[in-house]
Amino acid sequence: MAHEHPRPVSGNSVEKKLILTIGLNLFITLVQIAGGIVSGSLALLSDAVHNLGDSLALILSAAAVRMSRRPKTPKHTFGWKRAELLAALINATVLVVICVFLIREAVARFSDPNPIAGDLMLAVAAAGFLANFAGMALLRRDSGKNINVRSAYVHLMGDAVSSLAVIAGAIAIMLLRVTWIDPVLTILISLYILKETVGILKESADMVLMTSPAEIDMAEVRRSIESVPGVRNVHHGHLWKLSDADVHFEAHVDVEDMPVSRTEKMQEQIEKTLRARFGVTHTTLQFECDKCKTKRFI
Repeated sequence: MAHEHPRPVSGNSVEKKLILTIGLNLFITLVQIAGGIVSGSLALLSDAVHNLGDSLALILSAAAVRMSRRPKTPKHTFGWKRAELLAALINATVLVVICVFLIREAVARFSDPNPIAGDLMLAVAAAGFLANFAGMALLRRDSGKNINVRSAYVHLMGDAVSSLAVIAGAIAIMLLRVTWIDPVLTILISLYILKETVGILKESADMVLMTSPAEIDMAEVRRSIESVPGVRNVHHGHLWKLSDADVHFEAHVDVEDMPVSRTEKMQEQIEKTLRARFGVTHTTLQFECDKCKTKRFI
């Protein structure tokens, strides 16, 4: 039976959205760097550094989207689908490093406060928020379908939230003259971004390690296969995600002595069950009759 492979979520439209978002991010990064230097705001500079990291992350994501569409070859039999996964892992790691750096700089600022121009800080932060919100709107629909796009979306969401915090801080500085709010905001923004990044980092690392998807119960998978008439045992099972859209399962299926034509019908039934109940998109089964000595499922 021929296997059905779903079309990747990524495509030309996603790539174009990413490229447009990159342009927005690079522009606002330059504005924030200039504004941060002139106003003396560490929070604004931290937002600029974060935006610069996001621009690089978005470039990496766009490149991964293009690579994922490359055809399969004798050397790359799975194609380049996992390029997007590597991009998500790298992006999340970069975010963690940036956040740690910003927290360290903010702590140092407490002992060495600088005068801050709140009005300029407010104007630049507002422009940053609008640019990041526009980028989020472009990627929102695809972020729920693809971990690579989702990592880029989280980058932009972190930027938008941090811009809002900087706006609030600028208003506080202008009205109350409290410059300590600047490093406090930097720390809070960084902690928020770290919280949002941990989930993507864990998910992408699990996929790199070919961990079984947490939402699928392997015991249920085994029971569903062994409930098929004629199946005596299923063993040597492996379940992993090749990408967000591709869930693979392979196993040895111990059956009664029967003609090959019967196993083909059993395979069709098992594939339909695994797809319907567990979202498995690609199933590879090795049928045998009391061949393996070890009958352990995993």
